[in-house]
Amino acid sequence: MKRISILILVFTLFQVFVLGQSAKKEFTLQSVFQSPQFYPKGVYGIVPLNDGESYCALESDSIIIYDYKSGEKTGTIVTKAQLIPNGDTVPISMRGFQLSKDESKILFSTKTEQIYRHSTKAEFYIYDRENEELTPLSNSGKQRLADFSPDASKVAFVRGNNIFIKDLVTGYEVPVTKDGKTNNIIYGTTDWVYEEEFGFTKAFFWSPDGNKIAFYRFDESNVKEYQLTHWGDLYPEYYKYKYPKAGEDNSIVSIHVYDLETGEINTMDTGLETDIYIPRIKWTNDPAKLSIQWMNRLQNELKILLADVNEGKTKPIYIETNKYYIDITDNLSFLEDNERFVFTNESDGYLHIYMYSMDGSLITQITRGKWDVTSIYGIDEDREVIYYGSSESSPLNRDFYQIGFDGKGKKLLSEKEGDNRIQFSKKFKYYISTYSDAVSPPIITVNSSKGKQLRVLKDNSGLIDTLNNYTYSNREFFSFTTTGGVNLNGWMIKPFDFDPSKKYPVLMYVYGGPGSQTVRNNWGGGNLWYQMLSSKGIIIVSVDNRGTGARGEEFKKMTYLELGKYETEDQIEAAKYLVSLDYVDKDRVGIWGWSYGGFMSTSCLTKGADYFCMGVAVAPVTNWRYYDNIYTERFMRTPQENPEGYDENSPINHVENLKGKFLLIHGTADDNVHIQNSMDLITALVAANKQFDMQFYPNSNHGIYTGRNTRIHLYTRITDFIYDNLLLKE
Repeated sequence: MKRISILILVFTLFQVFVLGQSAKKEFTLQSVFQSPQFYPKGVYGIVPLNDGESYCALESDSIIIYDYKSGEKTGTIVTKAQLIPNGDTVPISMRGFQLSKDESKILFSTKTEQIYRHSTKAEFYIYDRENEELTPLSNSGKQRLADFSPDASKVAFVRGNNIFIKDLVTGYEVPVTKDGKTNNIIYGTTDWVYEEEFGFTKAFFWSPDGNKIAFYRFDESNVKEYQLTHWGDLYPEYYKYKYPKAGEDNSIVSIHVYDLETGEINTMDTGLETDIYIPRIKWTNDPAKLSIQWMNRLQNELKILLADVNEGKTKPIYIETNKYYIDITDNLSFLEDNERFVFTNESDGYLHIYMYSMDGSLITQITRGKWDVTSIYGIDEDREVIYYGSSESSPLNRDFYQIGFDGKGKKLLSEKEGDNRIQFSKKFKYYISTYSDAVSPPIITVNSSKGKQLRVLKDNSGLIDTLNNYTYSNREFFSFTTTGGVNLNGWMIKPFDFDPSKKYPVLMYVYGGPGSQTVRNNWGGGNLWYQMLSSKGIIIVSVDNRGTGARGEEFKKMTYLELGKYETEDQIEAAKYLVSLDYVDKDRVGIWGWSYGGFMSTSCLTKGADYFCMGVAVAPVTNWRYYDNIYTERFMRTPQENPEGYDENSPINHVENLKGKFLLIHGTADDNVHIQNSMDLITALVAANKQFDMQFYPNSNHGIYTGRNTRIHLYTRITDFIYDNLLLKE
C-alpha cells in the first residue's frame, strides 16, 4: 500500500510539472516587437541640480524636482501646459531638454528631423523659469545643436553649415560664420565620417567665461560623393553626400576661436600637415587656453596641443604613439588648479588612468592591473578622489570603484557583479546607480557616495513576474579554449524544456568588431527574440572572438591589418566546440549578424563553409575597400599600404566557398554601410553560380526601420529563414 502511495505521489508531481510547463506562454514576434509589457521601467531625463541635494526627472507631463536623500518631490520646473507656443493650442515636446548652467532657462527641441544616424535638426524653444515665458530660438529655419552660454544670456547654434549666436537680452541673431555650404564647408558641426567614427556632432564650445567660442571648420570640397536613392515617387529622388572611403581624401579640418567682443576669429596652429584628424577639442579651466587633440592619418600617434587662443600658438603637452592604433575617448579632464590633467591610455597593455602636469610630465599612474578602466564617472577634486568603472572582476562585468589621486585608497563601491552604471550628483554626495545582470532587469537606486543604498527608484520586479509566465530561459555563461590555446567567453540560451539526451540545432549571434562585446553580464533587453527562437527548440549562442574589448590591448588589437581573419577563425572554433557537446546537432549550426556582424556571418559562411549550414547577414560590409576611411584605416591602414589585408579578408573574394543557405538583407538608403556592398556581393555570388536569398528594404538606413511594419517584416523574414533551415521538417 505504501509503495502504491509513493507511485501515486510521483505521478501527481509529474502531472503538476507537465501542467506547469504547458501553462507557460510562448513568445511571439508580435509580443516581442510590438508589446510594451516586456520593456523594463526606467527613470528618464535625470539631471543633477546645482545644490548637490536634488535632481530633476522627466515625467509624463512635467519636469519634477526630487530630493536625493528622501525621495520627496520638492518642486516642479515646468509642466507641459506651460509649453504652448503663442498662437498655438498644442504643447511642444518635452523629451529633449537642456538646463542652462545657472538653471534659469531651459532649451527644448521639437519637430525633430533625422539627418544621419546621430545628427538632427529641430525647432528650439527657450523657457524662462523666472517670467514663465516660452519663446522660439529662431524663426529663420530649423536649428542644430543649440547651447546656452555659461551665463545663459546667449545661445549658439548651427543652421545651414554656419554658426549663429542669439542674444537673449536684445533678441538679435548674429552669424559667426557666413560661407558654410552643403557638401563644401561646414562650421560648428562635423562631416559624416567624424560623426560616425569619432562619435560627436557638436563641434563648437563656449569658453568658461562665455566670451569666446571655439569651433571646427571642415573643408570637404575634395571628398568624393556617394549618392543614395529614395524611392516612392514617379521619379526617385537622389541624395548626395560626402563619404570618404578607405584610402580616399578626407576633409581638411581646422580649429578657430571667435571673440564675441571684437568679432574677430583666430585660427589655431595645428601644423603644416593637413591629412590629419582632430578628434576632440576641449577648453581648460583657463579661458585663454584650449586643448586640441591632434592625430595622424594612421591613427597611431596622438598629441594634446595646448593653444593660446588669443595668438593661435600651440605647444604639445602630451604625445602618445602606438604600434597598432589609438582609441579616442572622452576621458580627458583638466583640474581646477590649472596645473594638472587626468587622461587614460594603454601604455602598460591595459587602459588605465594617469595624471600629468600641464607641462606634460607624468605625475603618477593612478590605476594599474591586468584589466581595463571602462568609464570615468567623476573627479571629486575637493576629496582628491576619482570614481571609475572597470572590468577588474571579469570582462563580462562593469564594477564601480573609487581611488585617490595618488593611486591609494582604492575601494569597490558596487555590491553585485554585473553591469553597474553611475550618474553622480553635483558635489559628489550622491549617485544614481543602474544595475542589471543576465537574470535581473535594471534596478535603479539612489546611493550615498560611500556606496550605501538609500532608496530604490525602480526595481522591475514586475517584469520578472511577467516573464515567469513565459517559456523564458536564463542565459548561461561559458568559456572554452580554442585549438590555438585562446580562452574565449560565450553565453548560451537553451530551450525552456531542454533535454540533454536530445540533439538541438544552434544559432550563433556574432558582432565581433574591434573593442565590442556581445558577451556581457547585463540584462540586454532580456534577449526576447532569442527566447522565442529557443522555445522552438533552437539553442542560441554568442561568443566574443579575439579583437573584442575589456581584455587588454593585445587581445583587442591583435586583429590589426587583418580585420576579420582571427575573428572568423574564432567563430569557427566556437562552432567546433559546440558540436563537440552531446546535445548539439553537428549538421545544424547557423550564424547571423548585423553590420560588422553581417560581415562576420558572411565570412563564416564562406571561409568557414564546412562548419555552418546557414547564415543571415544584415547590412554587411563585404569589401573593406568600400567602407569609410577613419574606421577601416584605423585597423587596416590604407588599401594602398595593405592590399592583401583588405582583399584576403573581404568575403566578396571568397564566395566560391559558399555551401550553406544564405540570406542577405540591406536597407537601400544605408548611409553607413552602403548597399553597394550587397550589390557587388550579389554580382560575385551569381558569377560563382551560388544560390542565395535576399531581402531589400527601400529607403531604410542602417537600422532598417523606415516605413510601416518594416521592423516586424524584417524579423519575420529572418525568423522564417532560421526555422526553415535549422528545424527538422516533420
